[in-house]
Amino acid sequence: MTRLADYFVVVGYDLDKRGGAEGQGCIVQRFPEKDWEDNPFPQGVELFCQPNGWQLVPQRLPPSFFVAVLTDINSERHYCACFTFWEELDHPPKVAEASEVDEDEVSSSAAAVPPAQLYGPKSLVLVSQLDHTEVFRNCLGLIYTVHSDKLTAPLETVIGNLLSCVIPIAGGSQRTITLGAGDRQVIQTPIDDALPVSGSSVAQLFRQLGIVNVLYLFCAALTEHKILFLSSSYQRLTDACRGLLAIMFPLKYSFTYVPILPGKLLEVLSTPTPFIIGVNSFFRSETQELLDVIIADLDGGTVTIPECVHISLLPEPLLQQTMTALSMVLDPELELADHAFPPASIQPSALKIQDKEIRGVFLWLFARLFQGYRWCLHIIRIHPEPVIRFHKAAFLGQRALSEDDFLMKVLDGMAFAGFVSERGPPYRVTDLFDVLVANQVERIRQEEACPQKVMNHVKELAEQLFKNENPYPAVAMHHKVQRPSEGHGQHAPRNPAPFPLLDDVTVQLFVDHAASKQRSAPPAVKAEVKAMVPSGPPLGDVVDRHGSVLANSARRLEVVRNCITYIFENKMLEAKKLMPAVLRALKGRAARVCLTQELNQHVLQNRAVLDDQQFDYIVRMMNCTLQDCSHMDEHGIAAALLPLVTAFCRKLGSGITQFAYSCVQEHMVWTNMQFWEAMFYSDVQNHIRALYLEGEEGTPEPSSVRGTRTALDLASEQNRLWPTLTKDMQSERVQKEESTVFSQAIHYANRMSYLLLPLDTSKNRLLRTGGLGDVESVSNSYVTNSIAGSMAESYDTESGFEDAETSDVANSVVRFINRFVDKVCNESGVTNEHLKALHTMIPDIVQMHIETLDAVHRESKRLPPIQKPKLLRPALLAGEELVMEGMRVHLISDGREEATGCMGGPALLPAEGAVFLTTYRLIFKGTPTDPLVGEQIVTRSFPIASLTKEKRISVSLPLDQYIQEGLQLRSCTFQLMKIAFDEEVASDLAEVFRKHVHKLRYPQHVQATFAFTVGQAAKMVVEHKSKDKNQSLKTLSKHLVKTAKRTIGRQYVTRKKYAPPTWENRSSLQSELDEDEISVSEEMDQTSLTLSSTMRSSDRQTMSNVVERACCRDYQRMGLGTLSNSLTRSKNEPFRISTVNRMYTVCRSYPGLLIVPQSIPDSTLQRICRCYRQNRFPVVCWRNSRTKAVLLRSAGFHAKGVVGFFKSPNATSSGGPHAHALPSQADSSSLEQEKYLQAIITSMPSYGETPGRNTLSGFISPHMRSSGECCTSTHMRTSTHMSASTHMRASTHMRASTHMRASTHMRASTHMRASTHMSTSTHMSTWGECSTQLLHLLFSTVTDPLSVCVRLCLCFSVCVCVCVSQQGVKQDPLQQWEVIPSEVCDVRQVKNSFKKLMKACVPSSVSADAALSFHHCLQDSEWMSLVGDHPVLQVSVLVVELLDKGSSVMVSLEDGWDVTTQVVSLVQLLSDPYYRTFDGFRLLVEKEWLSFGHRFSHRGAQTLASQSSGFTPVFLQFLDCVHQIHLQFPMEFEFSQYYLKFLAYHYVSNRFRTFLLDSDYERIELGVLYEEKGERKAPQVCKSVWDYIDRLNKKTPVFYNYMFSPEDEEVLRPYSHISNMKLWDFYTEETLSEGPSFDWELGRSRPERPAEEPAAADSSGPTSQRQIVWPCYHSRSKLLPDAITKLLQDLQSLEAELGQTSEKWKDTWDKMKNAQRGEAKLESKVARSPPPRPPLQVPKMSCPSFMNDQRVCVCVTPPPPPRSFEGILFKRGALLKPWKPRWFVLDKTKHQLRYYDSRQDKECKGVIELGEVESVIPGTPTMGAPKNIEEKAFFDLKTTKRVYNFCAQDSLNAQLWMDSVQSCLSDA
Repeated sequence: MTRLADYFVVVGYDLDKRGGAEGQGCIVQRFPEKDWEDNPFPQGVELFCQPNGWQLVPQRLPPSFFVAVLTDINSERHYCACFTFWEELDHPPKVAEASEVDEDEVSSSAAAVPPAQLYGPKSLVLVSQLDHTEVFRNCLGLIYTVHSDKLTAPLETVIGNLLSCVIPIAGGSQRTITLGAGDRQVIQTPIDDALPVSGSSVAQLFRQLGIVNVLYLFCAALTEHKILFLSSSYQRLTDACRGLLAIMFPLKYSFTYVPILPGKLLEVLSTPTPFIIGVNSFFRSETQELLDVIIADLDGGTVTIPECVHISLLPEPLLQQTMTALSMVLDPELELADHAFPPASIQPSALKIQDKEIRGVFLWLFARLFQGYRWCLHIIRIHPEPVIRFHKAAFLGQRALSEDDFLMKVLDGMAFAGFVSERGPPYRVTDLFDVLVANQVERIRQEEACPQKVMNHVKELAEQLFKNENPYPAVAMHHKVQRPSEGHGQHAPRNPAPFPLLDDVTVQLFVDHAASKQRSAPPAVKAEVKAMVPSGPPLGDVVDRHGSVLANSARRLEVVRNCITYIFENKMLEAKKLMPAVLRALKGRAARVCLTQELNQHVLQNRAVLDDQQFDYIVRMMNCTLQDCSHMDEHGIAAALLPLVTAFCRKLGSGITQFAYSCVQEHMVWTNMQFWEAMFYSDVQNHIRALYLEGEEGTPEPSSVRGTRTALDLASEQNRLWPTLTKDMQSERVQKEESTVFSQAIHYANRMSYLLLPLDTSKNRLLRTGGLGDVESVSNSYVTNSIAGSMAESYDTESGFEDAETSDVANSVVRFINRFVDKVCNESGVTNEHLKALHTMIPDIVQMHIETLDAVHRESKRLPPIQKPKLLRPALLAGEELVMEGMRVHLISDGREEATGCMGGPALLPAEGAVFLTTYRLIFKGTPTDPLVGEQIVTRSFPIASLTKEKRISVSLPLDQYIQEGLQLRSCTFQLMKIAFDEEVASDLAEVFRKHVHKLRYPQHVQATFAFTVGQAAKMVVEHKSKDKNQSLKTLSKHLVKTAKRTIGRQYVTRKKYAPPTWENRSSLQSELDEDEISVSEEMDQTSLTLSSTMRSSDRQTMSNVVERACCRDYQRMGLGTLSNSLTRSKNEPFRISTVNRMYTVCRSYPGLLIVPQSIPDSTLQRICRCYRQNRFPVVCWRNSRTKAVLLRSAGFHAKGVVGFFKSPNATSSGGPHAHALPSQADSSSLEQEKYLQAIITSMPSYGETPGRNTLSGFISPHMRSSGECCTSTHMRTSTHMSASTHMRASTHMRASTHMRASTHMRASTHMRASTHMSTSTHMSTWGECSTQLLHLLFSTVTDPLSVCVRLCLCFSVCVCVCVSQQGVKQDPLQQWEVIPSEVCDVRQVKNSFKKLMKACVPSSVSADAALSFHHCLQDSEWMSLVGDHPVLQVSVLVVELLDKGSSVMVSLEDGWDVTTQVVSLVQLLSDPYYRTFDGFRLLVEKEWLSFGHRFSHRGAQTLASQSSGFTPVFLQFLDCVHQIHLQFPMEFEFSQYYLKFLAYHYVSNRFRTFLLDSDYERIELGVLYEEKGERKAPQVCKSVWDYIDRLNKKTPVFYNYMFSPEDEEVLRPYSHISNMKLWDFYTEETLSEGPSFDWELGRSRPERPAEEPAAADSSGPTSQRQIVWPCYHSRSKLLPDAITKLLQDLQSLEAELGQTSEKWKDTWDKMKNAQRGEAKLESKVARSPPPRPPLQVPKMSCPSFMNDQRVCVCVTPPPPPRSFEGILFKRGALLKPWKPRWFVLDKTKHQLRYYDSRQDKECKGVIELGEVESVIPGTPTMGAPKNIEEKAFFDLKTTKRVYNFCAQDSLNAQLWMDSVQSCLSDA
């Protein structure tokens, strides 16, 4: 029994303390005035009566009621029921004065109200420990009614009766009370006070906020977040908080709980601890700044979660099932809403019933969350009080929820800690939740998938909850409570009497009388029925439902058992065979458990002695088992192994034994304090269970039953018997339990020292400090010298000891064990004496173990470690640095079968070695695991910048060790590296490796690439600061930045626009940037961009660098324009070089100098550029030297920019004659464009053989005829083989459908009729909106490659335009243009095709599926079609034909930087022989690809900003086209195929800066465009790939094509059908012996070592010259060079042997060719026969693709050069320099006198040209001449420049030298 009300308080407005804008309240009277001993009076009641503040109002307000909750210092809650009404104030003058302060705040009308009409609040407060809201409302309302209606009952009597009322807390009884005012109330107590009483508050909460919002609040409260409720109603705040706590049952909220917070206490919201608080909406604005508080607005129905707050939700599928059940409760019609015949309307339950149904859902939810929790309780003390701990890791592991964030936080929270302490004891009163968890788990598990069954269960729970609150629902509770007669105060009398002061004595008499009566009454005994709490079904059968079948395979478990049996039977060969399978099987939990069980069977008396090999195998399996265990050990594997690691051992010597624990210390689980605590509690529980089982041996209970009793069962029984025991027996049992805990503490101090002290304690080799200080969550790892492994260093980065000031092992371990002992002993109730004894013992235990380990460590060093191959270090380039040292890995074979031995040869893969990560490359270097080829070295590498994909792979290798994980790394240089990390590599190190790879692959900025950082990290900073060294670059940068600032922000945007960004804002790029449907146009600032075409003097120094660029050099070579308009000569030229873009303001992706018509001023160009995408307007890039036709390039048209120019207002949709296209006068840009294009036509000279022959319809290419009609020309070289399927025929009519399916063939009619009529089908509109195009248009369609619109032009020169959009074409006889529509290859298509090509050429695995064969995959990739049949090559041939016939062509495709660049580059390569030389091809790439702004950085995904765009090999596609042309015309190219491969490799390698960045503008911004002109601080590092090629080309002919024999003005026309294509061997070749051969410095140093071996073998006898060449391993070009290279190498080696200086290979080759040509001319004159072919030529025809592999072997016998005269001469140096002996060589062939430092020296120190020698005369000795030499030994050599003084050894030698030199002079 307890009091219904503890205190009654009257709180009123305090007129005396009114001082600011807000008043205060004061307690007028309080009953009783003395505090109850068991319940002191709560302070601050007056604040909670008026939460918004005490204020006066001008009119009487209706009475209000709410219940606030106060929490005292003991966490006891006090329910304060506040009844507030308004009274007129008694002192008008004072009130008037006081009200002046805040009358504006009270009301806007307060100023007009007389002071006498102000009303103040008065509150009647009832303070109770019980929560009976309606009873409190009735009681306080009755008191107010007695006062207001002036009833006869005295107020003192009513209040006295209220304070003296006593009711039961629980039990389900009904109690009728009366307060003596003619009232009657029935109070219903709940049956079980453990279950919360919610009324209808839960249902109201869900109605206000909804299911999802309440679930968010529910999860937030359980995971300890801050929750704030907002409402304008105080009672709703209280109800919402009560409802939230009700659904948390059986957990109890233990943090701050204030349903109504007064405004003066709002600073409480800034507390760092979690809370549930309610605040009136009046203070909403003051809650907006709370950054970590979840705000629930009850009035608005919203929940606001801050961005910084992450709420962990329920695990799936539990969350979805809970939401489904709640929706079925709240909206039962939802399930039937879609039924065709819905039943009668189903209404939800009544509000109180619905409230209980919702709570039933949450009870069902908690039963599922906590099922089986009692099986994870550890009882560590039974007497005198149960001490219980929860094994969190075991619970999460058995539930398979160890990764669930929500459950982890709940189990770590204070609410669950209270749950364990309250519900953990095994002998107590049970409630509904205990029964549910114990008996209904199986039912819940079976019904969870059926919502209807779940609802039935929920309704059963709801009935029990409702019955708890309403035990007698059929009995009506009749209340009789008087209410005010005047309508609750709205119509109260004018001057009602104020609430009177009550008589203290009278009220106190009632209270005292009730207290004495309660004291004299017999004590009420609460009928508590204690019982043993049932544990429910165990979780063992619940666990493996989600486990993989592979892990639990019985076959795998059998393998583990067999292997262990073989080990203990000493059948090591059999065990070795099974070991790889066992290590793979141990990835599964079932196999790990099986291992611990099997090892337990071989332990006898806690000891198992093994030999060395057995010990190694057991330790290896233990390490593998522990490797995948987390630091929590949720599956109990480490717990099961803990006794085993102290059991298995081996003898190292006399009296020295090594245990397994010294080899398994490197796992983080041993340093987790929670693991040791759980292990300790588990063992203590087992020993206490054994303690009480031994005491029951005499009982009649059978032993089998005793063996199945759990520790909780025994504890329950002992708690039941405890009151019946004598004090001696109780004391004895307490001492036994404490002794058990104490002995286990000593035992665990030893165990912890075993696993925490490393084997080599002398080195203090504990890991980095900073982890062990956290007692609750520790994750450390220790390093040991594991004999079983070859691990040299641990890479764990997350663990260590706490104390940073010392690394002493012993002290650190002692501190860690002391913390453990303190924690477990305090929780277990160990006495202080025992605890002090433990602290004294621990240092001795640690020191003793250290001494034991020292002896073990000494002996273990004598054991031979397991031999693994030595890690080989790779050779590095100059400036290349290692990022990570080599990690031992295995290189696994991929889908290429050459290296596996399947196609003959040895099995080079798999190989064991190390992977190295450098700043430039990713390198594997190792040796094959096959012992037959174990001496070979396998190397596979690729540039880190070429990495396209990285992913984790699962590895299965038949290796004698455990491989934990693997990576697959794919490169766009067609390399695939599949590596599996060795067991000695820590898993976190592998993750660090992946992060480093990603960081190097995608740097933040292009300046972080290898090309910039190579060997000059500090140099970059210096270069940025020292700009004054290059004044021209400084001037150019200044102008660029100045102009860019003026133009930034002045862009107007069209649909899907894109402006090429600078490198500073690359990070804002989106992945859509590579879609190439984006266009931009910039509105230029005319004041800043109106520049004259002449050069200003201030710009000439800046432009000096620009003029030297590739573009300008090529323009000058072709004679295209001049830089000045002032010259008379330039006025007559059709084109000029414009400097309008010299500051890159017109078009940032164009070069600074552009070729434009002479008649177009620069101001027009600035307007024209708007009509084209990216402002890339048409410019001339090449001119035919014979026909003077020009090739122009531009981007595609803007639709809006050219619509006025091309669209005709008279256009008709029929196929009739087209009207002339009248340009719109309104669009000035279109008019300017028309003039510009007309100026281009006007600038073209007249050229043509016959009228009409120079149009597309006026000629037909041999490639467009049938094979029998192939014609030849003296200036055309054509292929002699042509497939019939590629014939292109021109038609007089062009039909197009809606899909624009254009034919790939062009029919040639017999009469070659041309028509201007274009017919359209009914399904197609007219050919567009962009009518009159000035040039032949190549349209982009998605269907067929090429369709040609033909018309006859009656003019001398025709201009052809190639465009991308199939806009309409208005034909006009007067316009001198025609249109070619064609499909343009989309970059996404190229990207996808390249991905498939890589997978075809470098598959990741071998597939037996025929559909996945190499040729099928190659065909599916469509790469060959893109190169051959695709218009890239076809259109190029077509444009070449047009240019050769005199028609100029403008290529206008996409944005002008991808396909346009490919086409114009191929056209120039085919048309101009200059571009097929080294210098020409370099100039072509620099001009068309670099200067004209191909986006190398973006297409190559070179930085982090462009990562999402992916790799798109546009430049590689161009090189492949060049490769195909090279195959068909091998005699037309100066460079070899290796040259193309070299460029294909290094354009993605980032070794050179050549192919970085997207335009010259960006290169200037970074200062890299003209850097070769400045000082080079690191000459050994080439910044440009061209410089590197030039250097290498001087040393070796690797880039040279010996078949190069060009013809003048040769135009190439290759075949482009797929049957004429051949797959580039760059995609498939590999050299495992040395890696890619494109880093020449690395390949040059490798062959030197094997070359010594045959030399050593020569001494023993004759050796064979035959060599074995393995496919994919050796470099055939090095082992089997072609004949010419071999002869040049032999010649150089012979010259070296003779001590002669070898001349450059190119000079030797040129001499041979010239000599042979001279002989051929001489023979032709004598024989009068046709001139023979030049040397090394093949017939002038396109070599078929299958001929490419044939080697051309030419035996050249050069005439023996005349023998030179050589010897030692003393030569006098220049002025003031001494005489020095030199080795002089008189070369009669080169007509030179060269000198060297010595005979062996190969580098010439000086040359005297004999052609400059005037005379050779005897000389005289001079100062410093050699002594003891006769005078006649001196002679002088007089040249036109100076006189040389020589001294021979004697006079005879001097005469010989003079005669020899004179003889050479005479011969000349």
